[in-house]
Amino acid sequence: MLCEHLQSLEQAILARGIRETYRGQPWSSNCREWVYFDCYLDTEAGSGRVALPECVVEHVHRGTHDGEERGWVCSQCHDAIIGSYERRQGMVVFPG
Repeated sequence: MLCEHLQSLEQAILARGIRETYRGQPWSSNCREWVYFDCYLDTEAGSGRVALPECVVEHVHRGTHDGEERGWVCSQCHDAIIGSYERRQGMVVFPG
């Protein structure tokens, strides 16, 4: 289960019917539980609309060989909510 700092955000995403694609420890021991969703997480718009604690920060990774992703990470608990790096046509956008 995600940390208390991300639980309300996760519930809001699930309430929109957005499909979870992965849950677990994706990178290293510095990552606890990361949940990936089949959507574009508009972190810029979301930070203004979704109440997030100060320990939750934007995460953007544009990898060349190890994937691309965008979302929010709890810097205190090392949990994260992650979506697609880029917005694609037909893709669900959260918050939208």
